[in-house]
Amino acid sequence: MSLSRAAAAEAIGTALLLAIVVGSGIMGERLANGNAAITLLANAIATGTGLYVLIVMLGPISGAHFNPVVSGVSTWEGRLPLRSCSVYVLAQLGGALTGVIAAHAMFGLPLLQRSSHLRSTLGEGLGEVIATFGLVLVILLLSRSRPAATPVAVAAFITSAYWFTSSTSFANPAVTLVRAATDTFAGISPQSVPLFVVGQLVGGATATLFARWLLRHQP
Repeated sequence: MSLSRAAAAEAIGTALLLAIVVGSGIMGERLANGNAAITLLANAIATGTGLYVLIVMLGPISGAHFNPVVSGVSTWEGRLPLRSCSVYVLAQLGGALTGVIAAHAMFGLPLLQRSSHLRSTLGEGLGEVIATFGLVLVILLLSRSRPAATPVAVAAFITSAYWFTSSTSFANPAVTLVRAATDTFAGISPQSVPLFVVGQLVGGATATLFARWLLRHQP
């Protein structure tokens, strides 16, 4: 598959993912009458099911990364050339921003906003470390032992991590950066973005090293 087609798959996949995340958050808030638990449940279910479909649909074309950490780990593991990784990341960022704009347009909101949703505690930063660690570990271990199970496992982990992490599991630097441009349920204040991105990078690197250690003596 050519790099241009793979990049297009990453862009549209990430755009649809962000439209799902932001759009379901807006819809959940409008229908839940102030019940944050119901809004989070709707957001988690929509994200998990949507992510599964996107991975199954676009995985054969680009690997369905939709995440700079996943692309970076693939390069670190020697599966994705550095040039391709750079193109993937740019496609993911552009796609993510497009998805936020599309969600706002669908719901009659300003196309770009500045989020006021502070997520600045150390506990939330730790939540991002754990969420990204788990996501990368699922991908690295299952892609080796049970690749066909990877899409459903990734979707299931992210759905559960919405609930068991204090940060509601962003686990994705591209997602984090553009969610600063939505002042809706899914948003994150720009000043909270560095904490989340650092946590994601730490979680991804730690998972990669741990997976290598686990698999060191396996053929």
